Amino acid sequence: MKSPIAIALLVTCSLPVCAQDLAALTAETRSTVLPVVPKVIATMQEAVANEGVAGAIPVCKDLAPQLIAKKRAETGWDIRRVSLKTRNAARGTPDAWEAVQLADFDRRAAAGEKPETIETSVILSSNGRPVLRYMKALPVSEVCLGCHGPADGLDAELRRTLAEHYPSDRATGYTKGQIRGALTVIRPL
Repeated sequence: MKSPIAIALLVTCSLPVCAQDLAALTAETRSTVLPVVPKVIATMQEAVANEGVAGAIPVCKDLAPQLIAKKRAETGWDIRRVSLKTRNAARGTPDAWEAVQLADFDRRAAAGEKPETIETSVILSSNGRPVLRYMKALPVSEVCLGCHGPADGLDAELRRTLAEHYPSDRATGYTKGQIRGALTVIRPL
């Protein structure tokens, strides 16, 4: 009888792309998609400085999805931001695999792993075709706390503005460095 690990390796290596390629595919995926994150953070910082926290809401709501959509169009990969505590459930609700990874990211961070280094990737079969599933944790930075920090620390006007844009918002209560969510990629191989 084969062990579950042996079976997983057999299945993985029976795909056209073998597990040895995982590190190279992960590195290429990371270098392709992660440059979006500092662009969003820099734009957020600029918007907060110029327009205040409420004036920066469109950066997360509109600009980040536009940058991701542009990268999706360039690559043909499914790229999204997901979270266990969504602000926009239509865009940010994780699928089952992503939810497991996000919970694991939280466990890893609680065990002392630096949130900014947490990621995972695996080659799976989806609809009979191999895909790379990649996720990178998105920790809460200082600029994020203005909208994602403790709800009782947000001023009343900001809470009203958030409620207008996100009536089902669950994305508050974070502290700096906590994992807010992740950038997730499904890359056909």
